[in-house]
Amino acid sequence: MEFRIIALDMDGTLLDAAGQIPDSFWPVLAELRARGVAVAPASGRQLATLQAIFPGDTFIAENGTCVFHEGEIVSTTFLDAATVRAVIDVAGDADMDLVVCTPTVAYHRPGISPETEKELEKYYHSRQATEDLHAVTDVIKLAVFTTDNAEQTVYPVLLDAAPGASVVVSGAHWVDIMHAEAGKGRALRELAEAMGVEKRETAAFGDYLNDLELLEEAGTAWAMENAHPDIKAIADHIAPPNTEEGVVTVLRGLLD
Repeated sequence: MEFRIIALDMDGTLLDAAGQIPDSFWPVLAELRARGVAVAPASGRQLATLQAIFPGDTFIAENGTCVFHEGEIVSTTFLDAATVRAVIDVAGDADMDLVVCTPTVAYHRPGISPETEKELEKYYHSRQATEDLHAVTDVIKLAVFTTDNAEQTVYPVLLDAAPGASVVVSGAHWVDIMHAEAGKGRALRELAEAMGVEKRETAAFGDYLNDLELLEEAGTAWAMENAHPDIKAIADHIAPPNTEEGVVTVLRGLLD
């Protein structure tokens, strides 16, 4: 095994069609850890959510704006107050379902739609409703959910609202806004530096546009067969689709 860190996107990558970690993954994870490999979920999901579904001590959460390793948050990247204020105002005017994320809690307005509530239950285990999103401090990410095509609808609006930030389509129905220098790629680099790991010793798997920098930063990159075309274009290898346990298949091959 030539890798010391393997970063795994979750939705559309490790998770199966039902949004679950395949049972076949757990013995592979145990073998990787026995060989000294740090396996880190690298997700747009909240740290608390990742900790609830993935046993471990290394996490790249909130699209890289929050990195957790060996019992503590080792890196956070905060958004500037002006960007946060502008996005909150635009989201309110356009009646968007906005989530304001801190390292430990996600905030949203009361009265969100049932569709949004279902999504928040999946991605944000630590959340709180508030009438005043402007009062939230230490913001690392803003996330907007839409039942429409996010890339075609809310993305252009948010791009205009936050010209100095990183605005990323993180899923078919989600757009994330972060500091311009934030991202999964930077998070992987900082994690590797903290662990004394060289780039060639890192690997990453991903499927969507918020995984682009992660795959570019990794020493070896796998895109899922079901990945966005832009992700497949920059990957070193193509893994079978998430619906066929593609990550597990590749990792087994690496172990062998």
